[in-house]
Amino acid sequence: MTFAETPLDRVRAYWDARPCNIRHSPLPIGTREYFDEVEARKYRVEPHIPRFAEFERWRGKRVLEIGAGIGTDAINFARAGAEVTAVDISERSLEIAEQRAEVYGVSDRIHFIHSDAENLTEEAPGYDLIYSFGVIHHTPHPERVVRNAAYFARPGTEFRFMVYNRRSWKVAGIVYTAAFQMPT
Repeated sequence: MTFAETPLDRVRAYWDARPCNIRHSPLPIGTREYFDEVEARKYRVEPHIPRFAEFERWRGKRVLEIGAGIGTDAINFARAGAEVTAVDISERSLEIAEQRAEVYGVSDRIHFIHSDAENLTEEAPGYDLIYSFGVIHHTPHPERVVRNAAYFARPGTEFRFMVYNRRSWKVAGIVYTAAFQMPT
């Protein structure tokens, strides 16, 4: 079976079993200390994300995040004053992201949707930013996600997508970190 033949249910089950970045802290999941530590580690390992996202730039704007995971970037868009729609295929990830929004007092700025991005249809178009960091390549048909994302755009919408390549600096960094550094 090729990856393109992988059923979305298998992708969903994978991410429900291991939400991205969930092990970035040994503290109890759901506490502010846990979320602070997860965020600190994520942006220490990937310091380019805040520059790429430009969270403050989207104050008062509508942001659609495809593949929100446990909500680190979605929370930062909301803390900066954006109205965020956070979509993820993993119900478990969204449960944690919703806890996080409550902890940071931004749940009124984020609408969470449990859906795969290949078939997302629940939201109205008109986003100022459609954002996805390190997610689209994990779905069997990334071209469907991109095509579908265009539906949610309006004139002037900015798309910010980042995908990994198996021969990238990002993957080299992950391999190096796993091989030569002690886990925290």
